[in-house]
Amino acid sequence: MSKIDSAIAAAALARQNTLTKPPGSLGRLEALAVWFAARQGSVVPTRLQPAIVVFAADHGVAAEGVSAFPAEVTGQMVSNFVTGGAAINVLAREAGAALSIVDVGVAHDYPYPAQTAAPLFRTPVAAGTHNLRREAAMSVAEATLAWNIGRESALEAIGRGKTLLIGGEMGIANTTAAACLAVALAGISPIEAVGNGTGIDDTQRVHKVAVVAESVARARAAGAGSAREWLAEVGGLEIAALAGFYTAAAHAGVPVLLDGFISTAAALVAVRDDPGVADWLLASHCSHERGHRALLAALQLEPLVDLGLRLGEASGAALVLPLLQSALALHREMATFESAGVSDGSL
Repeated sequence: MSKIDSAIAAAALARQNTLTKPPGSLGRLEALAVWFAARQGSVVPTRLQPAIVVFAADHGVAAEGVSAFPAEVTGQMVSNFVTGGAAINVLAREAGAALSIVDVGVAHDYPYPAQTAAPLFRTPVAAGTHNLRREAAMSVAEATLAWNIGRESALEAIGRGKTLLIGGEMGIANTTAAACLAVALAGISPIEAVGNGTGIDDTQRVHKVAVVAESVARARAAGAGSAREWLAEVGGLEIAALAGFYTAAAHAGVPVLLDGFISTAAALVAVRDDPGVADWLLASHCSHERGHRALLAALQLEPLVDLGLRLGEASGAALVLPLLQSALALHREMATFESAGVSDGSL
């Protein structure tokens, strides 16, 4: 695991206090600049080079009626990502972020268009997971394979010089899997963990709470204990890939910007598996999904914004990129009191 340079952090904070503004007047933007300085190993961190990777997979638990959309939508949305029509395509373009899509387990066929706006890598581990209410979502071997696909995706992006990694996801019914992981690893109740997902009504939510409770009880009776065992029992292939993605980034010393509920559940798996990963995580936003704030609390993360989002795809993280770039630009480009000939008010 790469180390965070506390001496660089102290020097970056000292620089903040020499800039032409009252100390602390830029609030969390100042802390963000110091955070990145310590991780880049430079008092004046450079502009971020972000890469967004969206992992897609299906979930057998969709058969339990926990989503407002049919399972076929996962593959249809992958095609939409590839042709450039989804929210994350728009936001990645606006932020100047590289975007790629990785199919780690889409169950239904989907067309591969001749013209692509984002590269698609088809590396399916399986045609989705099993129904986690009835049996383990996947084997430990399958979860490990998906984890390693995420790891390789991170290393590929880092090899291209990317200095900030963002993981996104697409998978109908994956809020159910994430809720199960939240119950198992964050110690909250199914009622606290389960939200309305893609837009289910209150009656469907009551049913979804029961599915999550029964699934966690089944997995606990099956002997799930470690984070990776819980991942295999009640997780998803794209969630496993995200956990591997985050872990590889942390080990390489590259910061991660988390998106919403599902990506944060994957981050909690990664941190429970390797606590050092936590030092490399930033939370972009708190989503409207009920259990997200509890997951952030379990990771001791404070979100940068709360816009009531619940889309996924890395959309919330992409929205925050300009904020991060601005924090670093202010730290890098503002004049100091001395260089500007401005009195700093000291005696």
